[in-house]
Amino acid sequence: MTISFKDKVAIVTGAGGGLGKAYALELARRGAKVVVNDLGGSRDGTGHSDAALSVVEEIKAAGGEAMSNGGSVTEYAQMVEMVAKAKEAWGGVHILINNAGILRDKTFAKMEPEDFELVVKVHLLGSAYATKACWETMREQNYGRILMTTSSSGTGRQFRPDELRRGQAGHRGLGQDALP
Repeated sequence: MTISFKDKVAIVTGAGGGLGKAYALELARRGAKVVVNDLGGSRDGTGHSDAALSVVEEIKAAGGEAMSNGGSVTEYAQMVEMVAKAKEAWGGVHILINNAGILRDKTFAKMEPEDFELVVKVHLLGSAYATKACWETMREQNYGRILMTTSSSGTGRQFRPDELRRGQAGHRGLGQDALP
């Protein structure tokens, strides 16, 4: 049995590379119209590139429909604008994959408070903001699927940077508690 996402609109945050890109390409391959959201920064969240646009071009070259979005998941207004553009272009939003993430690879002793804050903002608040931006649309449609991408960093005591573990644990909790 083949799973089809024909006539569905999907938003994937952090889709300029890695797992996010893989999600975006697979959703498009299965017929979804995809919003590829990514600032285009490196793993630590610095810098910018046109990574999202590159993924969109790959989707279009394969016959799919996609648009790029460079909004920051840490800015609620940018997430609201992203959802509005998807609705304007394609009539709704049916799937959200909260995949955006960054890494400051430092122990607590070596980390600055700004590093801790940014990682938590991207992982936890970014997922909450993107989810909230889609929420009413999905309720009005009486349909929506939200996936929280996380890692084992939020579930165990392995050596990982403290801010990543906290952000991932919060991300996991949001997925369990906010989404019925």
